This record gives sequence, C-alpha cells and structure tokens, in this order.
Amino acid sequence: MPERAGIVEAVQHAELFQNLSPPMQTALFLSALVLLPSALVCLTGFTRIVIVLSFVRRAVTSQEIPPNMVVTGLSLFLTLFVMAPTWEALNQKAVAPYLDGKMLGTEAYQQGVGVMKSFMLKQTRRQDLALFLHMARVEPPREPEETPIHVLVPAFVISELKTAFIMGFCIYLPFLLVDLVISSVLTAMGMVMMPPVVISAPIKILLFVLADGWHLVARALSTSFG
Repeated sequence: MPERAGIVEAVQHAELFQNLSPPMQTALFLSALVLLPSALVCLTGFTRIVIVLSFVRRAVTSQEIPPNMVVTGLSLFLTLFVMAPTWEALNQKAVAPYLDGKMLGTEAYQQGVGVMKSFMLKQTRRQDLALFLHMARVEPPREPEETPIHVLVPAFVISELKTAFIMGFCIYLPFLLVDLVISSVLTAMGMVMMPPVVISAPIKILLFVLADGWHLVARALSTSFG
C-alpha cells in the first residue's frame, strides 16, 4: 500500500508538471541542469578517474603539466567511455520509451534509477553501504536493488574515493622509490645541498614515458569498473 501511494503521488506530480505553462517548464528544466555537474561527479566513475589522474601528475612531479583542463577533459571522456554501456541501457530502458510515448515519466524515472543503481552497487563496498544504512536507520533491503537512492549515492562516493586512493598509492610507490634512490646517491656523493627533485623529476618522466604510462593508467582505470 505505501508503494502504491508513492506511485500515485509521483503520477500526480508528473501531471502537475505537464499542466504548467511552457515558460515555467523551461525554467524548471534549466534549474534541473544545475544539478548535472553534481550528478556527473556523484553518479559516475568521474571521481575515481580524475583523482587517479591527479595522483599520476603529482607522482611524476611535473607540477602543472598536463594542465588542469587537460586532466579534467581526459577524465570526462574516460568517464563517457566507461559509462557507455550503462548509458546505453539507460537509453533503451527509460529515455527512448519515454520519448516515444510508450512509458510514463514516473515509470521512466524508476527504470533509469534502477539502471544507475545496478552500476553503483557493483562499485560500492558492503561496509560503506552498511554504514549509511545504519546512519539512516533503514532496514537492510532484501534485495540490493531495493536500496534507497539517498543511501546508495554517498556510499558509492566514499567507495570511489577509497578505490581511487588505493590506485593512487600503487601509482605513487614506484616514483617514491626513484626519489629514495636519487636521494641516497646524492647523499653518498656529498651533494647534500642539491634538491633530489632536480634530478629525479626528469628521470621519473623518462621512466613514465618509456613504460607508456598513460596507456597503462587508462587501461587500469577502464578495467577497474569491470
């Protein structure tokens, strides 16, 4: 009964939106666009990708090279690549039927949320999900797909942060060893006044290029969502 009441209420809200004047509908639509950046960050793999790429730049000690715009742009297009299967399913199950008039807006919304939940649940750790279920005082759902979206999103985000930092640590460690070796060599030669980064930075860049680092990082990021 509560579910049925919720569906009826959602249908009423949808009918209310359709009865609004075109300028008001346009204003509400443009207001909803403000939430798109937050949705991109919190509902996709963008957070993991941009953090890992930032770790790469810091580990190589290349200061602001590549620039922030390049890192963000690459993160965006890698996100589009990774999310392509999910968005294709979203289009087939929700967007296309709604635009063709075969599905009500509320049903299309539920189908779309279900598709996004399937993606996020695969990337969310159980302990993170259990944490927010406990803090929200929500009974554990019988099926993962029944997890409330307001509980799943923050759990997904902190899981992505943890995964990104783990990958960043694995990337950072080899470059840290280069710094230690260079520092030890300079100390042994008595060149204690020379900053190790002066010599280690070009060596790390050379090693990264010879190992085809960008290829490996992009591949690791893409396969990490499998």
